[in-house]
Amino acid sequence: MLQPRLTSVEPLPDMRLCLHYETGEIKVFDVTPYANGSWFGELRDEAYFKSVHLLPGGIGIEWVNGQDIAPHELYENSICTQ
Repeated sequence: MLQPRLTSVEPLPDMRLCLHYETGEIKVFDVTPYANGSWFGELRDEAYFKSVHLLPGGIGIEWVNGQDIAPHELYENSICTQ
């Protein structure tokens, strides 16, 4: 299944992301289970976590040092807020 494209991403407290999709869906994704080890552990730094941004065309998200989470994981493992 293809996921809808993201239109925006907002960092929230407690290592969560608010994801806005082109369909109008708004979902919340918990990054905590991913923030382990030397690569993804960097996400535990609050200032760094807030550097999350959309990839071109809304196909996913990424942090400034290259960490990302697969688009299908974001969509399938997030909770709809509407």
